[in-house]
Amino acid sequence: MEGKEKKEVINVKSISGTAPPSPEIVTGGRGRRLWQQIVAHKWIYLLVLPGLLYFLVFRIAPMWGLLLAFKDYNPYLGFMSSEWVGLQHFRELFSSSKFYIMLRNTFVINLFGLVFFFPLPILLSLMLNEVRHDLFKRINQSIVYLPHFLSWVVVASMTFFILSTDIGIVNKIIYAMGFETVSFLSNPNYFWGIITAQNIWKEVGWGTIIFLAAIAGVDPQRYEAAVVDGASRLRQIWHITLPAIRPTIIILLILRLGNMADVGFEQILLMMNPLVMSTAEVFDTYAYVHGILQGQVSIGVTVGMFKGVVGLVLVLGSNYVVKRLGHEGIY
Repeated sequence: MEGKEKKEVINVKSISGTAPPSPEIVTGGRGRRLWQQIVAHKWIYLLVLPGLLYFLVFRIAPMWGLLLAFKDYNPYLGFMSSEWVGLQHFRELFSSSKFYIMLRNTFVINLFGLVFFFPLPILLSLMLNEVRHDLFKRINQSIVYLPHFLSWVVVASMTFFILSTDIGIVNKIIYAMGFETVSFLSNPNYFWGIITAQNIWKEVGWGTIIFLAAIAGVDPQRYEAAVVDGASRLRQIWHITLPAIRPTIIILLILRLGNMADVGFEQILLMMNPLVMSTAEVFDTYAYVHGILQGQVSIGVTVGMFKGVVGLVLVLGSNYVVKRLGHEGIY
């Protein structure tokens, strides 16, 4: 019996050629194959390299600086030698008299953008998609894209030229009609509306790029079948175009909700003045004043970390709700 078993083992080895490789050899082989794949597609990996370096240098490496939110940073002592204070800065932020004002202003401005700004690129994309004359369509696209490339300094200057009390065109028209001038830029009640209007004018055209690309991916045969069935253009938009771009709309909505604690710092800084501080003070300006102007770097990092946590919670929560409703989320 022992001789028979030994013979069977020998036969198995003769069939396979060699004994099963050890785990170390398998691991080494995989590593070699991976390196061969990298060498074979080196140009593709070179294209990925700049983006990878960007995230490593500007996104991942600065995460170490979040420790400043738990330290009383002193530039003379340095990063590592500064005193550890734990959650002291967070307690100061939450107990500040400005915290709830900043929270209200930040979320109201973003809510205005979510209600009034977010649907407009979708509507404009649908309208541009219905234009059949190619030259006219390209001209209109170029016109609506143009404001995106203007800086907020230019936009703020144009707003001042249009709405200011002394030289504003709107107030000149109001005065010529026999009414009293309106202080648009110094009245807190108008601030949120002005900020939303600026965002709409500047970014609504640029926001159509993603939706137009999604619409371009719709199968033309679906429209042809709808025409055969007698569907009007509105019916085609409602039953074909909108369902086709629904995943894109959902993803952008989730990402938009993730930025609910973030407001355009440059825009707010240029438009705010002492008379509208009650509706203009947001987390970004608070971090700028305390972190940069007053040298309290730890306060600025604390505010940024709070905004990041709020954005993360909103993204995870909205993605969970979307998937529970039967749609695809961002992951």
